[in-house]
Amino acid sequence: MNTGHAVWARPSLFAQVTRPRRDGMVETMLHVSKLDSPHRVLDVEKRLYRLSGVRRVRTDVSARQVRVTFDAGELALPRLLDACEASGCAAEPMAHEHLDDATRTAHDDALKRMLVAGLFGMQAMMFACVLYIGRFEPIDASTLALFRWLGLLAAAPVVSYAAWPFYRHAMRGLRRHRPDVDTPIAVAASLVYLASVYAAVTGRGEVYFDSVSMLVFVLLLGRYLALRARKRHRALGQAMAATMPLVCRRRDERGHLHAVAVSELQEGDRVHVDEGGRVPVDGVLHSARVRLDEACLTGESRPCLRRRGEDIVAGSLVLDGPLELRVGKVRLRAASALPELPHATHSPSRVGVAKRDFTHVFGVQLLALTMLVALGWLYFDPGRAFDVGVAVLVVACPCAFALAEPATLTRAMMVLARRGVLVTKPEHLQSLTCAHHLFLDKTGTLTMPALTINRVQAFVGHQRDDVLRAAVALARESAHPLARALVHAIAPGDIPIAEDVTIEAGGGIRGRVEGRYLSLGRRGFNDTDVDGDADDDALWLFDEDEPIARLPFADQLRPSVPDMVKAFVRQGMTVTLASGDSVERVGTLASRLGIRDWHARQTPADKLARVEAAQAHGDKVVMLGDGINDAAALAAADVAVSLLEGTDLARVQAGLILTGDIGALVQARQVAVRAGQILRQNRRWALAYNVCAVPLAACGLMSPWLAVLAMSVSSLGVVLNAMRLRLPSAPAGDDVSVPGQRVPA
Repeated sequence: MNTGHAVWARPSLFAQVTRPRRDGMVETMLHVSKLDSPHRVLDVEKRLYRLSGVRRVRTDVSARQVRVTFDAGELALPRLLDACEASGCAAEPMAHEHLDDATRTAHDDALKRMLVAGLFGMQAMMFACVLYIGRFEPIDASTLALFRWLGLLAAAPVVSYAAWPFYRHAMRGLRRHRPDVDTPIAVAASLVYLASVYAAVTGRGEVYFDSVSMLVFVLLLGRYLALRARKRHRALGQAMAATMPLVCRRRDERGHLHAVAVSELQEGDRVHVDEGGRVPVDGVLHSARVRLDEACLTGESRPCLRRRGEDIVAGSLVLDGPLELRVGKVRLRAASALPELPHATHSPSRVGVAKRDFTHVFGVQLLALTMLVALGWLYFDPGRAFDVGVAVLVVACPCAFALAEPATLTRAMMVLARRGVLVTKPEHLQSLTCAHHLFLDKTGTLTMPALTINRVQAFVGHQRDDVLRAAVALARESAHPLARALVHAIAPGDIPIAEDVTIEAGGGIRGRVEGRYLSLGRRGFNDTDVDGDADDDALWLFDEDEPIARLPFADQLRPSVPDMVKAFVRQGMTVTLASGDSVERVGTLASRLGIRDWHARQTPADKLARVEAAQAHGDKVVMLGDGINDAAALAAADVAVSLLEGTDLARVQAGLILTGDIGALVQARQVAVRAGQILRQNRRWALAYNVCAVPLAACGLMSPWLAVLAMSVSSLGVVLNAMRLRLPSAPAGDDVSVPGQRVPA
């Protein structure tokens, strides 16, 4: 067995790349390189089938993926990798999310049914053309009968196969005593087809095979477009997740490399990444320099040059390696957050629950209305009762209303994902449109620490440049925000190498630099009393027990914060700054941003109390924070927004996660407002359509084929209208018209 493959036998890693089946077997998906010829495919499959315990092998040559079903009791996962390697094709297991076929299967099934409905529906319409011509030109009865039967045969696959999802959902709703939007569709399609069959067999009455085929096709087309949008949204997450390795090589204290699971890495570990590999976790570059491709994370197509001490982002591709990095604080990056987003698409929002209740009530009322109309026509004109009843049933179906919300929300989530806003809870996006009050955290959210170069103090006997070089040599070994800020503030140059480095959690860094044993940390870290403010955001450099330099830091405002605050104030929102920092720093920042309502030295309980007080006053609250002390306030807020680099607890509570520019929150609100406008347009259109069309159908002025056409166009129009949603072209600071928004005095 290849020793490098042995790591995949570990239970924690095995669980990440396999999925248990009901029959006791397990499945895994292998990404197999060099799977580019029929000979290699046959060789790989033959070697896999030779292994005891392998039950099934399915190969996707285009994706270079092999799905293997095997008995984990008989066969270890590393042996599968050895078998692939023996055929000259290196293989690596993929995360089990890639085994989840639900979305793909639903998409493919909807596509097949839509194509069947379209193909046979066109044939039914061609045959119906002869019948329509027969109304104006003399055609013998045998020819008309022939084309009636041809229409019956053409429509049969549409009604029996393509329309089966409507029957299945309708039967499920009836069993639960909750008819839904599919119930009238299933009833209408069945009645129209059966009535047309009766007319074709007896030669009496009209046939509507083309109409029922058109009905099913257009409804399936609308649902397919919505499902396709959800599939593309899910693909965003899977594409990012596919770039992230699950196993990496860690260098031990003796300098040896060992394969370990990425989930086992700890802060401070040294990781080796070969050229062409993906960086598994965030960290600090330990190699001299390296060129990286960060396109999958930042969208920047040009390679990025990184030097020793700079931050390296997980998912980056190493172009000219190898590289070594020191692991920073392991965080959940976009690659692991994105796969959860498609599930949020299916999570019910408050509006979605109300919509389902409406469609249930409307479905019952529609069936009752149809029966009343049919009974009325049975009294006045029995010969038209069936046609009028079917027309009412079809034209009044609330399909457009049912499609309005999922189509619009799915499109909005896709648009925002491209802008760097991950929507994990759709109801938060809906609440963002009517928010009145924005609460902001300061440290780590609006500001980042930055070294104040012109205030660096080198004490007597030491040169400023020398102490900076020594401090950077120690700082680049740490992932602490102040250490990172120090490294970024100093231009790369002749920086010495720190040896025998030790990092004390919550304390500082110790190491040997150019023969001297130095330490870098906060005031009092080295058990040495030095003068300074208790709130001093400075790092101190010590030589043994003697302080030799003081490096002060100041808050650096994120570039887009001023414009973001101005934009929200212009839109009529109340902006509150609540921070645990000192009164002086919070007040200075609030004054700079023009925020009148600010509060310093806030505990998590204080922030929570202020959010709840605003809500008690009737405000819809947006909370933007990134730390553990923001989690309670984020959980209570109507709209919780966090940063990708924030703490895990903050991101769990968030409904929106900002992966890049914090100013994207303004565009998120613009998109949410626009999505709300489109949603209201769709609902008004659905209401107007029903108000106008139902009376016409009930009065006998609309035939079944015209009712089918009207309802189909209405449903398709809703989906196409939702697809119009785009990112706003206006600057972030432009006004946004929000219904019901208060205007500041």
